[in-house]
Amino acid sequence: MSTMSERSSSVVLCECFARDGLQHEPAFVATATKRALVERFAALGFRRVEATSYSNPKVVPQFADASELLRTLARLPSVYYKATCANVKAVERAIADLEAGHGANEISLLVSATESHTQKNLNRTRAEQWQNIADMAQAAKGRFRMVGTVSVAFGCPFEGKVDSGSVIADVERFRALGVEHVALGDTTGMATPAAVKNMFSKVKSVIPIAHFHDTRGTGLVNYVAAYDAGVRHFDSSFGGVGGHPAKVKYGGGFTGNVCTEDLVNLFESMAIDTGIDLDGLLAAAEMCEQALGRELHGRVTRSGLSPLI
Repeated sequence: MSTMSERSSSVVLCECFARDGLQHEPAFVATATKRALVERFAALGFRRVEATSYSNPKVVPQFADASELLRTLARLPSVYYKATCANVKAVERAIADLEAGHGANEISLLVSATESHTQKNLNRTRAEQWQNIADMAQAAKGRFRMVGTVSVAFGCPFEGKVDSGSVIADVERFRALGVEHVALGDTTGMATPAAVKNMFSKVKSVIPIAHFHDTRGTGLVNYVAAYDAGVRHFDSSFGGVGGHPAKVKYGGGFTGNVCTEDLVNLFESMAIDTGIDLDGLLAAAEMCEQALGRELHGRVTRSGLSPLI
């Protein structure tokens, strides 16, 4: 009998709660809780799961347990478990865990589309960050599937409008480094459906991933626009948690990710097969709320799935 994660589906969803979600949380979440969440996400049918980050523990204490989490994590063979890497040292840690038999099989590389956001978010210039990414890609030596991310691809909180040509050039730079999956991030919710369709229509050389935030309540409509433009890979987070590190404040309001339970409900209502076990979806959302000790932003968690699915 097939597991849920082996089902074919129309789209590939990445559950980001355990990494992008938890980076925003000031209180440490126990390793055993993180492990249970990641395992639950994979069992639900998510074919990509953000598991952890090789962040500097002094900067992001939430992921001081990255290696311990991966060491104890039960895996499904058809699932990609992603670890975020910020520099060559992080990649070296990922390789060490891989060689020890318990590493991630996917790592992510991040660039910001604008100079100002790069300085604010990464404390370096774009040129320096691209050199950092090139060094990381070389250090990875093809041991992982690499996923690139272009932050503030649809608008920057410091510079405003972002040139789509510059974003596409960043996509091509990733491709030249051997990165075949690239996410375009709407980091503070500035994208519109028209901008989304225009941008993704220009992405030809890589497998595009949509990573949108619901800062201004436009996340779901922008995901539909991305789907209409041919995108089939999407990131989301249960309860809409995450979006930026807890110590970084910008965007003028709610900066969280699009709620997974709401996105799954929408796609399934549109007869788009997500491959997710709907019977277990809301229980997983409630598990995430229990892990953080508060009610989260998912509307479907409160209202239930659409009876028309």
